[in-house]
Amino acid sequence: MGKHPHLADTQGLFDPGPALATASGDHPGPAVPGAEGHRSRMRDRLLRAGPEALADHEILEMTLFLALPRRDTKPISRALLGRFRSFAGCIAATPQELRQIEGLGEAGVAALKTIQAAALRLMRAEVIDQPILASWPRLMDYLTGVLAREHVEHFRVLYLDTRNRLIADEAQGRGTVNATPVYPRELVRRALELHATAMILVHNHPSGDPTPSQQDILMTRAIRAAAEPLLVTLHDHVIIGNARWVSLRQEGLI
Repeated sequence: MGKHPHLADTQGLFDPGPALATASGDHPGPAVPGAEGHRSRMRDRLLRAGPEALADHEILEMTLFLALPRRDTKPISRALLGRFRSFAGCIAATPQELRQIEGLGEAGVAALKTIQAAALRLMRAEVIDQPILASWPRLMDYLTGVLAREHVEHFRVLYLDTRNRLIADEAQGRGTVNATPVYPRELVRRALELHATAMILVHNHPSGDPTPSQQDILMTRAIRAAAEPLLVTLHDHVIIGNARWVSLRQEGLI
C-alpha cells in the first residue's frame, strides 16, 4: 500500500491555487485570524473522541478547510445546512445546486462530492462478496444512499451469482421525474453475459413516495417473464423513496 498523502498533497487535490482561483472567481483571500486554532481544536476532538463528537456543521467545516485552507469555512457550512438541511443532504446535492452557495467554489464542490463517493463506496463494500439476501438491511442502506435524493428516476440492476453474491451493480437507465425506459431483453442479455443466475431490480421515486405504480408492477412481471426461460431468477424489485423503501416481493406483487 502507498503512504498516506501529506497535508500539502491533500490541499493540492482540492485547492485550485491562486491563479486558478482568481480565474474562476473563487478568491482565497488572506488567512482568517483565529481560524487555525478553531480548526486545530476540532481536529483534536475528532481524533480523541471520534466523529460523533462533532456536529454536522463541524464535519462540513473540516471537510471544507482541506479544500479551502485560507477561508473561514464556518459561514459556508452554515449556508449549506440552511439550504440542504442535513450533512447527508449537503453531500448528496448536485454540483449545480452546490455552486449556488456563496464562497464554496469548485474546490469546495469537489470536496463534498468526494465525501459522497467515499461514503457510498464504504456502504457498497459492506455488501460485496456477501450473500445479498442475508445482508438485506446493509443493501437497503447502500441503495438508499445511492438513490434516495436523486431528482429524476434511476433504474439499477444487481446481478447475482449462484450463491446470491453481487457480481455487478449497474445503472441501466436515467429518466424523468416519473419514468425510466427499461428493456427486459437487454437486462436478461446482460445477465447472461455476466453468467448471473439472479437479479434484483431497483429504482427510485423522486416524489419520495415508494408506492409501486401499475406501470412498475407490469414492467417487473415483463422482466420476470423474459428471464425465467433462461433460468435467471428475479428475486425482487425494490423502489426507493425518501426515508423508506418498498419491496414488490414482500408486498406480494411478484
